[in-house]
Amino acid sequence: MTENTQVKASSSASLKQQAVGFLKQFGFLLIIAAVFGFFSLYATNFLSSSNLLNIVEGSSILLILALGMTYIVALGGIDLSVGIAFDFGAAFAIVALKNYDLVWYLAVMVGVSGGLLVGLLNAFLVVKLSVSPFMATLGTFFIGSSVQRIFTNGGGPISHRGAPQEFRDLAVGKIAGIPSEIVIASVLLLVYFLFLEKSIFGKRIHAIGMQREAALVAGINVNRYLFWGFVIAGGTCAIGGIIGSANLRMFSPLAGYSYLLDAIAAVFIGASLSRNGRPSVSGTLIGVLFLGMIANGLNLMGLNFNTKDALEGVILVVVLMLAVYQQKSLGKS
Repeated sequence: MTENTQVKASSSASLKQQAVGFLKQFGFLLIIAAVFGFFSLYATNFLSSSNLLNIVEGSSILLILALGMTYIVALGGIDLSVGIAFDFGAAFAIVALKNYDLVWYLAVMVGVSGGLLVGLLNAFLVVKLSVSPFMATLGTFFIGSSVQRIFTNGGGPISHRGAPQEFRDLAVGKIAGIPSEIVIASVLLLVYFLFLEKSIFGKRIHAIGMQREAALVAGINVNRYLFWGFVIAGGTCAIGGIIGSANLRMFSPLAGYSYLLDAIAAVFIGASLSRNGRPSVSGTLIGVLFLGMIANGLNLMGLNFNTKDALEGVILVVVLMLAVYQQKSLGKS
């Protein structure tokens, strides 16, 4: 009798451990499924093909900024200036078109250079002056914000209603029947995936992020990877700003700030899907789409702005708490 009781207790403990292990490994995926199911039932037309396409298209710019953030987080840092690179990309492109009447593709190149300048400033502060990425990019954020206010005499938008159609098509056009925003974001996604996940350079980047000292001992030029990491991330985020300015035919100061927290959240949500807690391109994509699904579903439910933001914040806090718990649990196992 005692033996049977012990067997039952052992079996119950084993099942409990398996259930806890399952929740640790798949808890976030269950949340995604639950949120998706909730909106499918209570948000009108949520499952329509046009709405699902809207989610993907509406998430394209956030994905571009989140890819840049993924690069920096993979290196073991953080970039609080992704919104500034976005803004500089938009501003440089619009000014090049409006004030200098450049051909649209040259204006795009000028816009990208705006983001590269932001990345260069971050790289200089981090690599040459040994400032921590958090403090360096925070400083760049304040500098960039001030520059925008000064340049626009207090923060007024710069519009260019006469922007050429080719430039506008970067946001509202189609390539092979697919919205151009999705195509551009998909190309960048593929490039980042091949570079960060499938190349020797990507392995070195993750090695730096996990064990910087060990990477130095292994002969990896850490400073070189940090330098180019910030530069490339800045240029990438500028592309998002260019698309945003092409859509509105204007530059709106500090518009990129609205993407900062979501970009950070997407990267860390994606990292929670990894067993080692590392950021990944595929994880970031899932995080971005999850955030897009929340915003879209709450909008379809007709919630007012303040209520929507509050609920979105609650959901994100729960998800990120689960991610932290999951990584702590995996670290102990």
